Amino acid sequence: MELKVYKIDGTESSETVNLPDEIFNIEPNNHLIYQAVRVFLTNQRQGTSKAKERSEVKGGGKKPFRQKGTGRARQGTSRSPLMAGGGTIFGPKPRYYRLSLPKKAARLARKSALSIKAKENQIKVVEDFKFENPKTKDLHSILKALKLETTKTLLLLPENNSSLYKSGRNLPKCDVKISDKVATYDLLNNKMILLQKSAVENLCKSLLA
Repeated sequence: MELKVYKIDGTESSETVNLPDEIFNIEPNNHLIYQAVRVFLTNQRQGTSKAKERSEVKGGGKKPFRQKGTGRARQGTSRSPLMAGGGTIFGPKPRYYRLSLPKKAARLARKSALSIKAKENQIKVVEDFKFENPKTKDLHSILKALKLETTKTLLLLPENNSSLYKSGRNLPKCDVKISDKVATYDLLNNKMILLQKSAVENLCKSLLA
């Protein structure tokens, strides 16, 4: 599969880039995509929420009122879950949510996601560009020239570039990632994938390893 390479001013260049069929034209494995997205989202959870039980709430050592004669239900502590300021019944506790996916399965899930995007013509290749300093306005101008400023776009870079990352951080419709570390969720959570030319080779190398 061949795609034209665009310049940063939005015009087509004379160059083309080849997208290998073993990555961009396979039969998508929907179940693996589901598993990869589930693992990714589960691993975002901190698992640190905690509510105190009656034995953990400070105070409550004294019996709140006498056993008999008040007409009320008997109570031995003011920290009972039945009383205001008391402990919580079956509240959340710290939990380790981490999941993992075999490397081969994770690679196949990403290939499946890329094949879906390629089939729907949602992949664009642009010439390499870098910023010396973070400049949101410049990145927005490039996206506008490529007619992607209103489209949720994932920009894939061949290597880490903090200036480009920071430039895209303030654009609500733009997400910037390194091509060989991109997750299946990132590929599917954006309408368009904008690949820098060098990022294509980087991405293919990581998925064909």
